[in-house]
Parts: sequence; C-alpha cells; structure tokens
Amino acid sequence: MAAQIVDSTDDRISRISSSIRVIPDFPKPGIMFQDITTLLLDPKAFKYTIDLFVERYTGQNISVVAGVEARGFIFGPPIALAIGAKFVPMRKPKKLPGEVISEEYSLEYGTDKMEMHVGAVQAGERALVVDDLIATGGTLSAAIRLLERVGVDVVECACVIELPELKGRNRLGDKPLFVLVSEVDTVVKLDNEI
Repeated sequence: MAAQIVDSTDDRISRISSSIRVIPDFPKPGIMFQDITTLLLDPKAFKYTIDLFVERYTGQNISVVAGVEARGFIFGPPIALAIGAKFVPMRKPKKLPGEVISEEYSLEYGTDKMEMHVGAVQAGERALVVDDLIATGGTLSAAIRLLERVGVDVVECACVIELPELKGRNRLGDKPLFVLVSEVDTVVKLDNEI
C-alpha cells in the first residue's frame, strides 16, 4: 500500500519540513530522531500542520480521532475539534483510569501494549488514527486492531512524518496512510554544540 503524501508544491509543506529538526544518535546511536518540538515552537508551521489535516478530513463523516500516545495527543485534539469529532486517547498500559481494553504489539526487542477506555467508541463509528510519525508501524497497527475489535471503521491513519525505509505502512494492512512529509534529513545543530 502506498502512502499518500500531500502535494509537495504546497508552500506550507516546506515550512513544516524546515521546522522539524533531526537529532543524530538519539535516543541511542544510529537513530536520526525526527524532533517535532521545534515545529511546535513555530506557530505558523504548527497551524499549517493542523490546517492540512483538517482540510483533508472535513466532510469525511469521521466521528472519532484516536491519538496515539504521546505525540498523537498534540495533533489529534485540534483536528477533532475542527472536524466535529471526539478525541480518544490510545495510551500505554496503566495510564488510563477505569476499565480498558488492550492490544499487544511487538517492538524491536520485546512487546508493549496500547489501551483504550471501554465505551470510548461505539461499533459503526468512523475513526482517524493520528500520530506524529510512522516508523515500523507497530503502534499504528495496534491502534487499528484495538478500534476494529470493537467494531469501529478505521478510515485512515495520519502522520506528520514517515520514515519510508522502515516500511511501517506495510504493517497497516489495507488502511490508507496520509503523511505530510517524508523523513527530514537536515541535521540541525543543537544550541550547545560547537
């Protein structure tokens, strides 16, 4: 399944892409961390990011925006408010009070779980799953399975960034993926670097 990427000739994309910094060797050697905190410091780039998602999903009869912990919590709520949908947090274990359902997924070394409140969604609702980045696709595929287990129709997954070399979209099955930018490759020097 091919990922859909917004039209790169849209000037908003270059602003978004240039506002994301890359930190080498974080959190461990060999990782080129795509840091969206600098995007959040740029109100225009942040607004453009939300606007592009809202333009895509307005009028699509989406009633649920499911945000994947933790950075999906940044982008999901403003999208949900703008399109008139509810926001449902998809959290790591023991973070949600009350009764939850969970879905296990595999990591490079071991497994983790994603949880959602029982009753947060209803069978037949249409959902959008949001996160900041898709790498291996493990968390997004777990979110899809969790929603589908209770009868929700997952319409699409949306991410700001895709790391295409990790082929995460392949784990999404037949679910469409919409991304704004492919991996940012410009390494930005940290303030404390010489």
